[in-house]
Formats: sequence, structure tokens, C-alpha cells
Amino acid sequence: MELDPDAIGRAAGAIVAADALLITAGAGMGVDSGLPDFRGNEGFWRAYPAIGRRGLRFDEVADAQSFKADPALAWGFYGHRLALYRDTVPHAGFGLLGRWGERMRHGCGVFTSNVDGQFQRAGFASARLAECHGSIHHLQCSVPCSEDIWPADDFVPEVDMEQCRLVNKAPTCPRCGAVARPNILMFGDCDWLDERTRDQQTRLDRWLAGTRRVVVVEIGAGTAIPSVRRFSQTAAAARDAVLVRINPREPAVPRSRDVSIGGPALAALQAIDDRLSA
Repeated sequence: MELDPDAIGRAAGAIVAADALLITAGAGMGVDSGLPDFRGNEGFWRAYPAIGRRGLRFDEVADAQSFKADPALAWGFYGHRLALYRDTVPHAGFGLLGRWGERMRHGCGVFTSNVDGQFQRAGFASARLAECHGSIHHLQCSVPCSEDIWPADDFVPEVDMEQCRLVNKAPTCPRCGAVARPNILMFGDCDWLDERTRDQQTRLDRWLAGTRRVVVVEIGAGTAIPSVRRFSQTAAAARDAVLVRINPREPAVPRSRDVSIGGPALAALQAIDDRLSA
């Protein structure tokens, strides 16, 4: 996919003129690291053929009730994802974004719908990072019996991928003994505990309030679940900031001053960095 050199130049100019970098990212940010984005049932079923054979949609498996109805299947899916994310090395684009932020007076902050923990693994400060859909690296009770959220570090899932089912014992709530689940906002989820995410958002908002001349760089955020897009556009409008939107399929931007780059994350970030270096 050929990138528009004018758009790359405008993006580089907006970054040079900024004192703070707000990174907003959806599932497309992780594709260049080898992570699936589950675009459509076909993409989901290619990644999880055992679930495809049963004809289950992503929203039927990514459902909080599945941890009560069939915890071995639910943790087969989420346990595989947890292991995958632990083993995945963030692509070079994360490092480029980090270096851009380091050069700015107010540094950078991150707002992401990704639950994979890749920004933390790439070295971004947790104090300025908001995961609006939660994190697979944290657990909560599936009931839930309390507001407790705890790290998933001690859980090492063993998954039979032929059946997409957890083989070893599922994690349990230390208070009541019920099956634990990821602290992730799932479809139709009334049980998600959002205190950790609310605290993250408060810290990110506090940082944003103290910045001037922000540039918003949005990467791989689609319109199907528009959490990141809404935040990007609201933040850019509130601070009279330029929005740089990188997306291979849905790159349209709301204002003429914003920058639309129709391309994948890593290629676009490298092209911008090449222009900055020049």
C-alpha cells in the first residue's frame, strides 16, 4: 500500500510543532507484531478454528456469562490470548512513538482499547496510560463478590487448541472461590469492574490538562467499536489539536486540518519518522 507523501509530511510537521504527544490506539496497532485483530467472523474463526467449527461468533465467546456457563471454553480462548500476548514482542513502531514523546516538553500519554499490555511491554509509563477496555493481565471474580482486581501473573494457562479448552485449573477468586475472569470489558458486560480503568483515565486526563500544543496520533482504531475514535476526536477538538489518523481501511478524518494516512501502523510510523529524521 503506497502512502501519501503529502499526508506523511503534514503529520511530521504536526509532530514537530507539538509539545505533547497523545497516542490513541486500537487493534490495528498490534497487527504488525503478529497479533490478530478479529476483523469479522472469518478472521476470528481462522485464528480459532475450534470455535469456528462450533459456529460461535466473537461476541458469543467474549461474553462474561461464558465464564459461568463453560469456563473451560472461555479460558481456552482467553488463556491462549494471555499466553500469546505474554510472548509477543512489540513491533518497532512502539519505539518510534516513544522516542517522539521523549523529545517533547510534556512527553506522551496513551489511550488504548487494546487489552494486550503491549504499550507497557514497550516501555510506556503506566502513569499516563489508560486501557479503556481493561487488561487481560489482570483478573477479577466472575460473580463478582467484591471490587477486587489482581494481577494474572501467577496463572499459566495450558490450552488444548484442537478443542480451544483450558486443560489445567482455571484461576479462582481468593475471596469466594468462584472462577476468576480477565478484568476486560466484554460484550453485554454488567459484571466488569472498572475502578482500575477509571483511575488510569483520571491520571491521563490530569496529564492532558497540564499540556499545551498537543498532537493526537491515532493508530488502527476502527468504527465498529468506536471507543478510541471518539476519544481521539474529542481530545483533538477540545485542545484545538491536529489529529493524525493512521488506518488502512477507514482513514477519513473529521476536519480539514487533520491528517488522514491510509496504511498499516508500522509502515506509516516509519515513513513519518523518516521525514522527521530528514
